[in-house]
Amino acid sequence: MLRDEINEALKKAMKDQDKRRLATLRLINAAVKDRDIAARADGKDAVGEDDIRQLLSKMIRQREESSQVYAEAGRTELAEDERAEIEIIKDFLPRQLSADEVKSACEAVVKDIGASGLRDMGKCMSALKERFPGQIDMGQASSVVKGILN
Repeated sequence: MLRDEINEALKKAMKDQDKRRLATLRLINAAVKDRDIAARADGKDAVGEDDIRQLLSKMIRQREESSQVYAEAGRTELAEDERAEIEIIKDFLPRQLSADEVKSACEAVVKDIGASGLRDMGKCMSALKERFPGQIDMGQASSVVKGILN
């Protein structure tokens, strides 16, 4: 389970005295616990694997944006810190599909569904999300599917 992997990595980082990894893993744990608390307030159980993956993806996007802002402002050391955190977070996500793999996956889904126009885009996107959970950049897939359907 992903939650257990994160906790084991946290223990290992403590033993290895890896301060960067330890701090990042603590941030991940705090974000997961925040989501758990919010879910309990809504009367739901603790968040599941998919929710944790989405949370990790969101954390990566946030750090990519921060890294870019820091780099533009000439703060290269802070940009490097953000990129290091991204690499640590990526350890807990499935391997992302390359641009070529995304294109072939989109083409296969469009063919399988028999999509013929933009009105079928929602079906294609939900099929991609179902077949490749956490492995595909949905923004990139959206533009590829739109290009295929036009």
